[in-house]
Amino acid sequence: MTKLLLSLHVLAAIVAVGPVTVAASMFPATLRRALGDSGDGDAQTTLRTLHRICRVYAGMGMAVPLFGFATAGSLGVLGDAWLITSILLTAAAVGVLALLILPAQDRALAETTSSASPSPTPLAPGRLAMFTGIFNLLWATVTVLMIIRPGSTTGV
Repeated sequence: MTKLLLSLHVLAAIVAVGPVTVAASMFPATLRRALGDSGDGDAQTTLRTLHRICRVYAGMGMAVPLFGFATAGSLGVLGDAWLITSILLTAAAVGVLALLILPAQDRALAETTSSASPSPTPLAPGRLAMFTGIFNLLWATVTVLMIIRPGSTTGV
């Protein structure tokens, strides 16, 4: 059962988190293009698609910690420091996505599709790129912890 849970955990991470990291990373560059040429319909369509990918796959990503907790429970490592650190980093990544990236993407879409005057707070694609970089770095760190995990019985 542990092998099945671990396989589902890894597959969920690849299928759900991978697309979010790629789509979120592509969003700021596309936003720059959309802001540079407000008549660029392709950029607008791409922004909407990238944001939809981020929202949908972020929801699917909830399976990753669920399978992770089940796997950790079956392995008996729920109290290990590397796992607790991974849980905290995962929570931080979720927070960055839910509280910083997705709302910024929402605002960007609203501003780039609105025909009204620009908001008093201009969009900052660079700031969104920074949040996305932090999100990606958090996930990369969790991945490394999962592979190298201290006290591993794999001998690696």
